Amino acid sequence: MGIKDNRKNDISLNKHMSFKKALKREFEVAFSKNAQPAWFRIIKYAVLGVVIYLFRETKWLWIILAILFIIAMFIHFWVRYKTNGWTKSYGMWNYEKNKPRDP
Repeated sequence: MGIKDNRKNDISLNKHMSFKKALKREFEVAFSKNAQPAWFRIIKYAVLGVVIYLFRETKWLWIILAILFIIAMFIHFWVRYKTNGWTKSYGMWNYEKNKPRDP
């Protein structure tokens, strides 16, 4: 009885998804042309390049890169949580444009 849930293939509901399948989905999201606009990627890598150039000969370079990495991981996991494992649209992420490819 109750409401039937037809989302059996939903990544977020599959608690026993293999590591290989989860990693494959993460790469699909990371390299999707629809996940981040081109202007965002250009600005992101330009800022990273400027930071490396400005701090290349200081003791602060690795500290700043570590802080940027921690911030990036926090944002990644926060958006992953909000999109329910990349299965819902949220912010710049549009699930309909980035559905996983079925074999």
